[in-house]
Amino acid sequence: MNMPHRTMRRLEEAEALDGIAKPLSKAAQGAVRPRIVRNLLSGAKVGHPLHPPLTDVPIGAWSMSALLDVMGGPAAEPAADMLVKVGLFTAVPTALSGLNDWSDTIGADRRVGFVHAAANSAALTLYAASAVARARGKRGTGKALGFAGLGMMAIGGYLGGHLSFANGVNVNRTAWEQEPEEWTPVMAETELADGQHRTADANGVEVLLYRKGATIYAMSATCSHMGGPLGEGSIEDDCVTCPWHGSTFRFADGGIERGPASSPQPHFETRIEAGRIEIRLAPPEAPAKEGEGGIHRGHRRPLARTSAS
Repeated sequence: MNMPHRTMRRLEEAEALDGIAKPLSKAAQGAVRPRIVRNLLSGAKVGHPLHPPLTDVPIGAWSMSALLDVMGGPAAEPAADMLVKVGLFTAVPTALSGLNDWSDTIGADRRVGFVHAAANSAALTLYAASAVARARGKRGTGKALGFAGLGMMAIGGYLGGHLSFANGVNVNRTAWEQEPEEWTPVMAETELADGQHRTADANGVEVLLYRKGATIYAMSATCSHMGGPLGEGSIEDDCVTCPWHGSTFRFADGGIERGPASSPQPHFETRIEAGRIEIRLAPPEAPAKEGEGGIHRGHRRPLARTSAS
C-alpha cells in the first residue's frame, strides 16, 4: 500500500474526528431538510449532483490567479485580483452544496468529508485574507496568502476526489443495473393487491412494484442516491420515500419529487400475461398504453455485460 493510500486509511479510521463531525452533520441535516433546499443543493433539477461542477469555478479562478501572480507581471495584477474575488464569490454556493452532500454520509466517509471541508474552509479564509491584503496594496502578503490558499485547496481537492472516485460517494447506485429489455415475469398478479407494494427479482435486478387500481407501476428498488431499500420506504401520494435519507420518487415516471437524490429511478413498463406481472425497460419516448404502468422515458440502455478473459 503506497503512502497516499496509507494516509487515507488512517484518516478513515480516525474515530476521534467523530466527536466534531457527528454533531455538525446533524446540524447540517436540519439546515437542509426543507424540500426546496434539498432539491436545489442536491442538483435534483440538474440530473446529477450539483457540488462537483460548482467546484470547477473557484478552483479554476484561484489557480489562474496564482499563475498570473507568478508569471503575469504588473500588467496582470488587476486580473489576478479579480480572479481571487471570483473564487470567493463562487466558493459560497459550492460549499453549501457540498455541506448538503456531506450531511448524508456516515463513518469513514463522514470523517474524510469533514477534513475535506476543513481544508477548503481554510483555503477560503486564506483567499479572503489575500483579497484584503491586495486591496490595501500589500501585494507580497496577498500573493503569499494566495499561494497558501492554493495549497489548502489542493489538499481539499484530493480528499474530494477520494470520496467520489475511491469511495463512490454520491454516485448513481443504479448505474450498473442490467435492466431487462425484454418482457420479464416477476410475480403472479394475485400476489399484488390494490394499494400494495412489493419487491421482486427481475433477472438479478430488484424491482419495486406498486398497484393502484388497474395500473401497476415498477421502478428499481435500489435508491439511486446511496442505495437505500425503497421496498422498505413509505408510500404516499403515489410516491415512495427512501427510508435512509428521504429521497422521494414518483411512481408515474421515476422522477424526483424531493432530494437528496439527483438521478431519477430506472422505471419500467408493466403488463399482465397469463396471470403474471411482467416488466421491461421502456423504449425511449415510448407512448403510454392504457392500463399499463408508468413509462420510463429517455433512460439509458443497460450497459453491455462483459466477462473476464
